[in-house]
Order: sequence, then structure tokens, then C-alpha cells
Amino acid sequence: MPSNTSTVDTSVPLLKPAFTGAQDESDYLKDTIDKLKLQPHVEGGYFVETDRDILRIPSPFTTLPTKSGAQDQDRAANRGRTVHTLHRGRGRTGKARVETFIVGQDVLKGERLQWIVDGGKYKCSFLLPDDEGGQASVGLLISETVVPGFEYADHDFVRAKRMQALVNEEQAEEMRWMLRDE
Repeated sequence: MPSNTSTVDTSVPLLKPAFTGAQDESDYLKDTIDKLKLQPHVEGGYFVETDRDILRIPSPFTTLPTKSGAQDQDRAANRGRTVHTLHRGRGRTGKARVETFIVGQDVLKGERLQWIVDGGKYKCSFLLPDDEGGQASVGLLISETVVPGFEYADHDFVRAKRMQALVNEEQAEEMRWMLRDE
């Protein structure tokens, strides 16, 4: 069970997006979305599924509550572990137990090109300017390789009540802007 004692990396600024409100997508970004045949994603942004193992098993989780409330009769063998790989852009991302880091190309400054989020963990990300202190972003293009496979039944958005159970009050307030309405 997660505890309320989380550590926050104080070497990075507070969690807040560099871009607020709706951002117009540049022609370059629109062309990239079209070229890669990306579809809108429920979390925001876009995605395309490029591979899925056709082997399915009876779901061992049908008696367990799922995050989405859906019950899959068959599924991949386990809840998915996701390997994220950066291709372009910069962003701040975080995962459960409140770990934050910058994803980007400047590995000498500690930016990450790849990171892993285990199944059953919450994660989030938002855009940063392409250049530190800048104002422009080409967007954030990453791959998510989900092993053994993505299942919508495992997907959930963190809600305020759940956030309060995972982090302390100060952290919950700092991250409140990321929450969806109840």
C-alpha cells in the first residue's frame, strides 16, 4: 500500500506546465500527426498502436477491481509495464511516489531519453520549451512499449481523493492542476 511519506526531488522546479491553456498545433506538428497516422488519446495527445501480440489468455483479474471499472474476459498475461522512449521535444514527467525528471536530449544535464513505469502506477507529463528559458515547443514525441500489452481496463486518471492518499498535502496542492474533475 502506498504511504504518505514521499520524497520530492528539490533539484527541479515545482511541477507546473510551461504552456497553459489550449495551444495551437503548428503545421509541422499537424503534418507529423498525419504522417504517423496518430489518433487522439484519452489522456490527451495522440497515439498509434503499431504492434500487439495476438495471444490472449483468460483474465486473471476478473475478480479484482480494475481502474476503469471494465472487466476484461481475456487480456495480456499481466498488467502492463511501460518503457517510454523519447524521440523529439522536451517535457517534465513524473511517476508514482512522486519522482519528477525532465525528458529531453541534453543527457549531460540529466535529461532522460528513456524511462520505465511499472503497471498499476500513475504517471503524468507536460510540455517544456525546446530550449531552456525559451518559449517554443515542437511537441513531445515518445514511444510507449507496453509489456506484455496495453489494456484499457488498466487505465485510470488519478482523482483528488486518490492523490491525497498517495502524497502529502503540499505535494497534492502542487499537482492539483493535473487532476481531472471527479
